[in-house]
Amino acid sequence: MSDAKKLTVALLAGGKSAEREVSLKSGAQVYQALDKERYEILRYDPATDLPSLARDASKIDVALIILHGRLGEDGTIQGMLDSLGIPYQGSGVLGSALAMNKILSKQLYIQAGLQTAPYVIVERGAPPPTSQIILELGLPLVVKPEHEGSSIGLSIVKDPAKVESAFQTAWEFDKRCLVERYVSGTEITAGVLGNDDLQALPLIEIIPGDSYEFFDYAAKYTPGASKEVCPARIPPAVAMKAQDYAKRAHKALHCRGYSRTDMIVAGDELFVLETNTIPGMTATSLFPQAAAAVGIGFTELLDRLIGLAMEK
Repeated sequence: MSDAKKLTVALLAGGKSAEREVSLKSGAQVYQALDKERYEILRYDPATDLPSLARDASKIDVALIILHGRLGEDGTIQGMLDSLGIPYQGSGVLGSALAMNKILSKQLYIQAGLQTAPYVIVERGAPPPTSQIILELGLPLVVKPEHEGSSIGLSIVKDPAKVESAFQTAWEFDKRCLVERYVSGTEITAGVLGNDDLQALPLIEIIPGDSYEFFDYAAKYTPGASKEVCPARIPPAVAMKAQDYAKRAHKALHCRGYSRTDMIVAGDELFVLETNTIPGMTATSLFPQAAAAVGIGFTELLDRLIGLAMEK
C-alpha cells in the first residue's frame, strides 16, 4: 500500500460522453463524501488526464470510476485500469460492455428467463417499412440507440408519422436502434450490492413530473422534476420478484460490485428495461437512496464499494 495509514484513491469523473456534466457533479459529491482520514484522493478527468493517471498508476491503490455513458461505463476505462493493474469498483470490461449495449443485454435477459418488452432491431442502412414495425409491435413504440445512457436519444412514439424522425434521432448516436413495444405501468429500479454474495436493496418507484412523458434526461437530472418513493408501492410478491430479477440481470450481464436494474411493473408482470453498471452517485441518486433505506449512508456506501473493488 502506498501509504501506511491511507489508501490512495483515484477519483475519475468528467470524461467525453454526453453525460459529462452529470459525471462531474457526481464526482464532486463523491469527493466531499469520501473519508479523508482513510483515503488520499487524486482526481482525474479522463477527457484530459489519462496520461497523468498512467504515470501515477504505481502509487494508486484503487480507482473510483464515477463516469457515465461511453468511454466510462462501456468497458474502455475499465480495460485501461486493468492494464495498469489498478483495481476499481463495479463491473469489468465484459460486464460493462454488455450492459451498455441495449440489444445484447436484452438478448441475455431473455436467455436468463427475464421478461422484456417485444422488440425489433432497426439498422440505419436498411430499416424495414414503418408499417411492418407497427403491425408487429403496435403503438406506442419506444425507440432507443443501441448504446447511450440516461435516456439520451430515446423517443416514445404514438403517431405513425413520427416513427421515422425517432429513428433519425437514435441514429445520431448509433447505426442500430432498438424498437420496443411501449409497456404502460409503474417504473421501478432495483439496486444490487456485492461481488459473490449479492444483496438486493429496497426498490424505488420513479414518478416523473407532470411535464415529463417519461423518466428522460431532464426528468432524471432537473432538481424536483421527478418524485421517488422508497420502498416502491407495489405488492410484496412483485417486489420480491423484482429483487430476484435484479440479481439475475446482474449475473446474466456478468456485473460485479453493484448495479441498478430498471423495470416496469404492469399488474403482476415485470418487464426489464436496462441495467446500469455505474449508477448515479450523488447523495440523492437512486442507488444511494436505496442503500440509505437499509442504513448504509453515502460515505459508508463508498467505503463498501472500495472494499468490493479491493476484493478483486
